[in-house]
Amino acid sequence: MKNNKITLACVGLVGLAVSGIAGAVDARARFMAANCSYCHGPDGKSHGAIPSLAGLEPGYFVKQMKAFQDGSRPATVMKKHANGYTDAEFEAMAKYFAAIK
Repeated sequence: MKNNKITLACVGLVGLAVSGIAGAVDARARFMAANCSYCHGPDGKSHGAIPSLAGLEPGYFVKQMKAFQDGSRPATVMKKHANGYTDAEFEAMAKYFAAIK
């Protein structure tokens, strides 16, 4: 019985550690996404001519960011922004914006 309690305690601690890592990733994504708010609106909800990012399908977001980065999608400002992020950061921001409704 004692070994079962220790095992359950270890599983619980691992679960907390994993959720803490996930929370850190979400916080980092939220921090990176905040850079988008000046043009795309708070939480990616634009109220003007610039497209909203909130609710976008993650694959679409990543594809567009990579297109800005490699120059296949012409842009004035977005190429500079896209060049500042890695593929993993695009993925994190894509998940963050997709979760906003």
